[in-house]
Formats: sequence, structure tokens, C-alpha cells
Amino acid sequence: MSNLLGGYLSATFNPLSGAPTTVEYLVVAGGGGGSGANAGDYCAGGGGAGGLRTAASFAVATGTALTVTIGAGGAGGVGRAQGADGINSVFSSITSTAGGGGARGDSTTSQNGNSGGSGGGATQGSSGPGTGGSATPSGQGFAGGTATGNAPQYGAGGGGGAGSVGVNGTANNGGNGGTGLCSTITGQRVFYSGGGGGGAYTTAAQVSLGGGGGGGSGGAQTSGLSGTANTGGGGGGGGSVTPAVNGGNGGSGIVIIRYPATQSPPASFGGANTPQISYADGYQIYTWTSSGTVTF
Repeated sequence: MSNLLGGYLSATFNPLSGAPTTVEYLVVAGGGGGSGANAGDYCAGGGGAGGLRTAASFAVATGTALTVTIGAGGAGGVGRAQGADGINSVFSSITSTAGGGGARGDSTTSQNGNSGGSGGGATQGSSGPGTGGSATPSGQGFAGGTATGNAPQYGAGGGGGAGSVGVNGTANNGGNGGTGLCSTITGQRVFYSGGGGGGAYTTAAQVSLGGGGGGGSGGAQTSGLSGTANTGGGGGGGGSVTPAVNGGNGGSGIVIIRYPATQSPPASFGGANTPQISYADGYQIYTWTSSGTVTF
């Protein structure tokens, strides 16, 4: 009996194999804000999604505190104001670039979307179409859409997403936000970094959709909707011909790491809030929605 019990205890309570040498990560930056439009400005561009970076094997050392920074989403433009860019998110030496703000509504002068992890959508005035913001640096997302249509029924471009470019606006209709990307790092399928939809001129317009991954929908004679928190989604652009409207705020970012559950947990965490801890598929998973540090 003692041998059986001893064997059972040995098999059940094996010690952990030590601190990890590599971890898998997902780092999503804050999405760009959608822009607003004053009365008569027609429509405004959707915000670009926060840049997304992910990899399965990132080297970590023991005894060194690694920085975790969660980027805020950019503020939506109020009236005739450009949507603000989001804020970068960081894990150790990995930086994901903030989404670019959408272009402001302007009935006379074309406006360009801001560049970022994904670019903001453009608007069109009587001078012609603007240009969607580019994805800079490359590899974290896609460009924003342009704006097209006939005066005054311009539709603004959607913000770019981590999975595709923002859709171009058309007559009456704003362009949808670019699609996000799906991650299974938490053990579930979750989409991140969808672009914000572009604004539209008239209530008869089909409301543009934010890209799957937290992007906010654009407005049709209404303000744009905000991107979802902790997804990096871009804010929707406002659209109007009579009242002034605002753009939606960009969604904040997120940082997630995981490594095998057979290895030792982190030695310590820093910052005001510790990460959420979960387990799935044989991994221990740490999710930050506010900034801090981790030491292995």
C-alpha cells in the first residue's frame, strides 16, 4: 500500500519544471478615434484599428521586470475635429502601433485619414476624395478606405483593420471598417483590431459597420459609435447634413501572454492591477487590461 500511495503521490504532485524561457504573446494597441462633422460637413472617417502583433515563441529571462503598457483608444472628434490617434501597447521589447484617427468632415476640402497600426478612413469634399491613412509600420494592420460619391452625398471611408483594408465610401453610404483578426490565445476564438465604419450623409444611408474585432459603426445623421474596450477597435465616424455630430472613441488595447501550465508561474507582478489569470488547453494565461510589469 505504501508503494502504491507513494507512486500515486509522485505521479500526481510532480514539481513544476521551472520558469519559462519563452512565452506566446498577443499585443494590441489602442484604436484610433472616428472623426466628427459640423452641420453641412456631410460625413467623417472611421478610426483605424490598433496595431496587432502576435508570436508563439518570445524569449524571456528570469529576474527581470518586463513592462506591460495598455494603450488607450483615441478620442473621437467633436464637431469638425479630427479623431485622435490611439496609444501604443507594449510587452517588453514588443510594441504595437496605435490606430490612426479618421479624417474630419469638411464639405469643401478633402481630408486624409491618419496613418497608424491601421490607417484612418478619408473624407471627400468638393475638391475631391482624400486618401485613407496608411498602415505604418507594415505588418500590424491595413490602410483606411477612401471617400467617393457625388456632392453633397459623400460617404466617408472606413478605418483599416488588422485583417483587411477599410472599405471605400460610396454615394450616400460610409464604408465598413476593415476586418479584425481572430486569436485563440485565451482558449477561445476572439476577434481583435477591427476598423471603425465611415460616416454617411443621409438617414436613408445604410449604416456602415465596424470591422469584426471591436470596430464602432459609422453614423448616418448621427454620431459614430465607439470601439469596444480592450479590442483595439477603431471608432466610427459621424455623418450629418444638419446637426453637428461626433466621432466614436477608439477601443483600448490589451496584452495577453501564455505558456505551458507545467512551468512555474511568474515570480511577481507590478502595477496597480494584476492581470487576469486563466487556464486552457494546457496553458496558463495572463491578460492585462491595465499597465503593469511581470517578472519570471
